[in-house]
Amino acid sequence: MAKKRSTATTGGGTKKSSKKKNSSTTNRLISFFFYRKPRTNHQHHHHPPPPPAISYSAGDNQHHPAKPSAKKKTAGPRLWMRLERSGHSEIIEYDKNSIVRRASLPSRDLRILGPLFSHSSNILAREKAMVVNLEFIKAIVTADEVLLLDPLCQEVIPFVEQLRQQLPIKSPYRVEGGNEGEGERELPFEFQVLEVALEVVCTYLDSSVADLERDAYPVLDELARSVSTKNLERVRSLKSNLTLLLARVQKVRDEIEHLLDDNEDMAHLYLTRRQIQNQQVEALMASAGSNSIVLAPPNLTRIGSNVHGTASVVTSIYSDDNDVEDLEMLLEAYFMQLDGTRNKILSVREYIDDTEDYVNIQLDNQRNELIQLQLTLTIASFAIAINTLIVGALAMNIPCELYETKNVFWPLAAGTSAGCFVIFLLVLGYARWKKLLGP
Repeated sequence: MAKKRSTATTGGGTKKSSKKKNSSTTNRLISFFFYRKPRTNHQHHHHPPPPPAISYSAGDNQHHPAKPSAKKKTAGPRLWMRLERSGHSEIIEYDKNSIVRRASLPSRDLRILGPLFSHSSNILAREKAMVVNLEFIKAIVTADEVLLLDPLCQEVIPFVEQLRQQLPIKSPYRVEGGNEGEGERELPFEFQVLEVALEVVCTYLDSSVADLERDAYPVLDELARSVSTKNLERVRSLKSNLTLLLARVQKVRDEIEHLLDDNEDMAHLYLTRRQIQNQQVEALMASAGSNSIVLAPPNLTRIGSNVHGTASVVTSIYSDDNDVEDLEMLLEAYFMQLDGTRNKILSVREYIDDTEDYVNIQLDNQRNELIQLQLTLTIASFAIAINTLIVGALAMNIPCELYETKNVFWPLAAGTSAGCFVIFLLVLGYARWKKLLGP
């Protein structure tokens, strides 16, 4: 009994051990198929490390693209010249925001001073400044100073020199003497700058027109003498330059004419007067606030008791009809000068048109001569064709009595030719009689 129990126990142990082996084998297969790691070769492949993060500096923005979250790069500072009414000047770099804060201008007004409006003409009046864009002169004028863009440009240098010479001589806007009619009124600072700018621009345009006239007339005379491809190309270039110059003169002239047609726009250009009015308003309001008595200027006849009436009283200082008389006289003088320059350009264009008409007449005359020659040759060909018809008819191989007649060839040939010549003269005379051919 002991042996059987022992064998039974050993048999149970073998069954348990076989079950353990089967379960371990199953776990190995599961781990082999489902949790198998990738094979690694004996040769170790060295993968390159990831690239380092690229950091852009402020100066590398022009070479590397900016991040989407980065702000758009603003325009850099530009070279300006600041010239005070006393004649003191300095060249300094200002960015757009500094100019906007200094001149109290909206940022959109600085666009007309950019390169996109290089040959446009604008004179804009704002609260404390005047924006002047006349050809190559781009300036911001206030009651105390002028800010000139690109002062080292070759075309702007005469404007700077003339402005330096003129400003110390002329005094600010004032009325000398006790009475306004007896005193001598000088132009305000902003009008002095505007006058110099208009003078320089008008002189430049006038000299450009003079150069154009000096080059135009010899070229046109040469074209009238000889019509060639070279002369036609020179005239074409001349016309394109004339058109561009006329457009530039017309822009400045139209801008001045626009100001002359609107007295309100001209009144807004009196920056010095507006500055004086603002100072007087502040003084009156300060005196009204402190209950102190302030002496009125000579032009003030009365002062209201309330604070709100002080502004209207001060603005009535210059409320007469001659408010814009000085500016109107200034603009009219340069308007007439520009109108004369424009008339010179138009006279050159008329001379070009006359030369082109003369050349066209010459070409039409030559074309008519060729047509007359072609008509004459056509009449001659008609007469020769009749003679050829007779010769072809007699040359046919058919029985004819003329073949047997002696000494008939030369008289027949001469008579046929003479008859054809007579036909030619008759048709030619008919063409002349109908004036199809010249005399």
